[in-house]
Amino acid sequence: MSTRRPPAGPPAAGSAPGPAAGTPAGPPGRGLVDLGGKSPWVVMPALALGFFMIMVDTTIVNIAVPTLAEELQADYVAVGWVNSAYLLTYASLLLLTGRLGDRYGARAVFIVGLVVFTLTSLWCGLADSIPSLVAARAAQGVGAALMTPQTMAIITRVFPARQRGTALGVWGSVAGIATITGPVLGGVLVSSAGWKWIFWVNIPVGIVALYLALRHLPSLPTTSRRLDIVGVVLSILGLGAFVFGVQEGPTFDWGTIAGPISVPLMIGLGIALLAAFLVWQRRLGPNALLPLSLFTFRNFSLANIAGASVSFAMIGIFFPFTIFLQTVLGMSALEAALVNLPGSLLSGILAPFAGRLSDRIPGKWVATIGFATLSTSIAWMAFAIDPEATRWTFLPAVLLFGVGTGFVFSPLANLATSGLDQRTAGAGAGAFNTTRQMGGVIGSAVIVAVLTSRLGHHLGGEAAAGVGAGGEIPADQLAAMAGGFASAVTETLLVAVGVLLLGLVAAISMRATHVEHGAPEHGVPEPDAAR
Repeated sequence: MSTRRPPAGPPAAGSAPGPAAGTPAGPPGRGLVDLGGKSPWVVMPALALGFFMIMVDTTIVNIAVPTLAEELQADYVAVGWVNSAYLLTYASLLLLTGRLGDRYGARAVFIVGLVVFTLTSLWCGLADSIPSLVAARAAQGVGAALMTPQTMAIITRVFPARQRGTALGVWGSVAGIATITGPVLGGVLVSSAGWKWIFWVNIPVGIVALYLALRHLPSLPTTSRRLDIVGVVLSILGLGAFVFGVQEGPTFDWGTIAGPISVPLMIGLGIALLAAFLVWQRRLGPNALLPLSLFTFRNFSLANIAGASVSFAMIGIFFPFTIFLQTVLGMSALEAALVNLPGSLLSGILAPFAGRLSDRIPGKWVATIGFATLSTSIAWMAFAIDPEATRWTFLPAVLLFGVGTGFVFSPLANLATSGLDQRTAGAGAGAFNTTRQMGGVIGSAVIVAVLTSRLGHHLGGEAAAGVGAGGEIPADQLAAMAGGFASAVTETLLVAVGVLLLGLVAAISMRATHVEHGAPEHGVPEPDAAR
């Protein structure tokens, strides 16, 4: 079993061997950046607060959909764009914003993103119509995309290798806690202060995060390579078309959107543009927006597959499970959100521990435990679905789910960035977050499509059409068909289990190396390491 350090990736064209200028690797135990004697942990509060807001805002709107439809006089399809616009711009821009951090500095790009996110949160709350709110949410997604890759890139470059797993564990715990905080916080705010406050709550948090960022985030060395404009255009258009098609496919019944434009056409166009993007990236080599040499590192490629699979499952399972809890078991939106609270709290507690553990043993084994536990938890949840179930029926599965997520996120992030140096940290973080987000988008669309199909099988076309249009099925109809609905949810959750097993295979297939970061001495990769 090899425990040698992974290679740092190929040097940029025309660069001298060794670390990037002004960025010495430093002796063991130190980070890659001189913080003037300060602990690297001073950077975490600003990064954690920014990332927390981003993750909360991916889920907080869902709980307010009925209120928005009523107060802004819109149907559920129109209101659905309040969340879709955010996710679309967020996912489409991550490759670009990761590279912007490499070129202009992760600190500067993070701060710009934080300002954009905070100001657009104010705009969201001031919106008085669905079109205005959708535009504000799209702009908010830009701010989120600017921040996200910088959080990983700064952690990778500031923390020494022996502490990096712990730091990424904290980063992972933020994701776990924010996953459930969104629906719970949204339910409290909508019922007490009104829907506008689900956005305005970001303003004081953003101001505190901005103060901390300006005070504690270091200015990191940058690269001087030219920005790949062609790659930017191809990636944004390709990802945008593909994400739009997959995300909105159920809304248009996978058919015509308007005139000659259809969902298959959008997905096909997205795939074609992304194929052209990859050809162009291969031509540019190390100067590309996404250096394809990153994917020659076995653990980086497999971490991307695993990250997409866990996001697929995490985003996908909440749709059918939450509908079951509210429509069949009769829970309120807040009660349904609280069912998942123990698991998310446990995830937040365990994630830093998992990060520290991945500093001591090969991270692949920590991630493998996480995937095995996650698969077991969702399978348990699937077979526990029953019209006679109570909230306590799902507690063991929910707790296992928390253990699984706690053991997956930080080791995967650590494994994904372990072969990257300071010249490729932003690009690698952007790629990892893009595939992770794409996994969630695809998971959401696939799960809705599968649930609609299984409902059609068990209950008939009318119920299936109701869910496809936004989950609106009359309560009396559901009461008469609760058993069939439960069967459809069980079968849908098993799809998520299958995808998680793919992630488990990816984790097992990684090389069992201790993660290290930074360019090797003299810039020469050690043989047989992480390839």
